Amino acid sequence: MASKWNLIVDVARCDNCRVCFLAVKDEYVGNDFPGCSAAQPAQGHNWLDIRRKERGAYPLVEARFMPVMCNHCDDPPCLKAARDGAVRKRADGIVIIDPEKSRGQRQIVDACPYGAVCWNEERQIPQAWPFDAHLLDQGWTRTRAEQACPAHAFRTLKVEDEEMRRIQAGEGLEVLEPGLGTRPRVYYKNLRLMTRCFVGATVVTRAGGTEECAAGVEVVLTKDGREVGRATTDAFGEFKIDALEPDSTGYLLEASAPAGRCSTRFELGGESRYLGVLALAAGA
Repeated sequence: MASKWNLIVDVARCDNCRVCFLAVKDEYVGNDFPGCSAAQPAQGHNWLDIRRKERGAYPLVEARFMPVMCNHCDDPPCLKAARDGAVRKRADGIVIIDPEKSRGQRQIVDACPYGAVCWNEERQIPQAWPFDAHLLDQGWTRTRAEQACPAHAFRTLKVEDEEMRRIQAGEGLEVLEPGLGTRPRVYYKNLRLMTRCFVGATVVTRAGGTEECAAGVEVVLTKDGREVGRATTDAFGEFKIDALEPDSTGYLLEASAPAGRCSTRFELGGESRYLGVLALAAGA
C-alpha cells in the first residue's frame, strides 16, 4: 500500500502569529508552478487562513485559533464537480486543481463545503492550497507552514493509511465536518477547543462578612447522573472543565472541601459558561 501525505494541526499550539499564513503567501504570490498552481493573487485569497473562537465570559475568557486550508479529501466534492480532468487526486493523497484545465470552471469553488477554494477573477480559475506538492516532489518532507511555525502547530506526515488511522486513534485526532463524508487528510488535535464548551466558576469561603478564594477544592461535574469531568480549584479558587457538548442539559456541579460543600445545576447553550462565585457552606 502506498504512503500518502497527511497534515496534523494542533489547535492548542496555535497563537495566531500568522507566520504560516505569511509563508504560504511568500511561496505562492507571484509564483507560478506549472502543473501544480498558478500564482496566488496578492489580495483576496487566503489559501491558509486562521479562524478565531472566543470562549467563556469574564473572568474566565480565552481565545483560540485554528489554521484552515484545503483538506485534500479522499472523496473530494471539487473533483466530482470538475470537468475535463480539471481536478485530480494524486496517488500520494494530494488534490490538485489544474491551473490550465480548470479555466472558467467556477463550479469548483462552489462545490467545496469548507470554503477552501478561491476564485481568481483575473485568470478565471479556481485555486486552493496544493499541499506544497511542488516542494514535496523535490524531496521536501515538511510544508512551508510547518517549517515556518514557531509554535510547532503543524506536522506533515507521509504514511500508509493504516498507520494514519493508528495515529488518529492514538492521538485523538479529528477532521472538520466528518458528517460530510469527504474524508479529509488534514487532521486536528485538540479540536474541542473550537467545537466544544467549557464550564468554570470561582469557589470561595465566607466568614465574618469576608470572602476568600478556596484553593485545592475538588469539583465534580455529572450529567444525568454520570461523571463527565472533574477539576481542582487553583490559587484564585477558579476551575475549568472542558470538552462539553454545546446545547446539552442535565448538569450537576458539586464542589467539596474540609471547609464545606456547594452545588449547582445548569444547562449549556451554544457557548461556554462562567457560573459565577460559588460559596462553600459547612454541612451543605
